[in-house]
Amino acid sequence: MEKSLDFYTKAVKLRIDRKYSPVPHMELAFLGDGETKVELIRDRNAGAVSLECPVSLGFRTESLDKKMEELESMGIPVAEGPFQPNPGIRFFYVRDPDGLKIQFVEVKE
Repeated sequence: MEKSLDFYTKAVKLRIDRKYSPVPHMELAFLGDGETKVELIRDRNAGAVSLECPVSLGFRTESLDKKMEELESMGIPVAEGPFQPNPGIRFFYVRDPDGLKIQFVEVKE
């Protein structure tokens, strides 16, 4: 949980909205502002998490190049990309501490 909280607060820049333990073996943390939140769950009674499905979370950034430099300086390597499917969009992926693909995207308007 702490590695994930560190990643999402520092690399993604999400604010911890609330964090609590509904039962002794479980921790919940909600991150983000507004209606959409990232929910992190730690259940000490559960087995290992399998992330074999093609799921990713995407976050917009003002400058893709600056974000890549920032993450690499934090020891977070680019896993895939950068890609530019059209002139108005560029993106790349990193992996969070549990292996989930996290996309950072720059949209030129």
